[in-house]
Amino acid sequence: MTLLALPTRRDEAWRYSDLDALAGAWPVAGPEVIRVAAGEEIARLIVQDAAADAVAVNDFVVILERDARAIFSVLNIGGKFGRVAIDVTCHEGSHFELAGAIIGGGDQTLEIVTTLNHVEPNATSNQVVRTVLGGKATGSYLGKVAVARDAQKVDAGQSVKAMLLTRTATANAKPELEIFADDVKCAHGATVGELDANALFYLQSRGIAPADAKAMLLRAFIGSVFDGIKNDVQRDGVEAVAQAALERIL
Repeated sequence: MTLLALPTRRDEAWRYSDLDALAGAWPVAGPEVIRVAAGEEIARLIVQDAAADAVAVNDFVVILERDARAIFSVLNIGGKFGRVAIDVTCHEGSHFELAGAIIGGGDQTLEIVTTLNHVEPNATSNQVVRTVLGGKATGSYLGKVAVARDAQKVDAGQSVKAMLLTRTATANAKPELEIFADDVKCAHGATVGELDANALFYLQSRGIAPADAKAMLLRAFIGSVFDGIKNDVQRDGVEAVAQAALERIL
């Protein structure tokens, strides 16, 4: 199955995308559908590391049945345009967890787009996304949490932070809540900033070279995202890939 109509900027989910690059690769494959049975749990690691001039669009549709759990860890670093989109439906008592990182430089456009549909009560979700950008790169996170009228006792959180290494890089952060139930706990936060000058000064005053000081702070900023990966080999592997991507843009 393929998508038929090329998106436009009138579609909110594609507002910050590189549509010119996308047009050259259209049509793209349809979404991968993942259904997690009642009471089951899955963990998925996605490393998007396409070639420098490539277009990579990764779409997922995730359906969580009663008391199911899904943990997605996403590292988006490759391609001229790289997109990871996840559409999740949470049934009663289910839980969805996203730990995402975007690292871009040059003229890359990278994005993580999520839609959390809480359709039944007592479900939870948590999303943490960290972005580091240099050069003229654009990094975007668009995350919508939609809570249906009957989905009481939902607890959903979003935390989005972006670090800009140059004034020519652009970070877009758009956490969004659409709530129709009246007994829920939903929160979101988004910040865009630069490396802490005081922290850099402290490290350099201890004899650490400026470039090494920056690298240490950025590793800490990104590395904590993947602490929840239970598989040690996978966790060490994705952290090594992230570190290499950081070194390329410093």
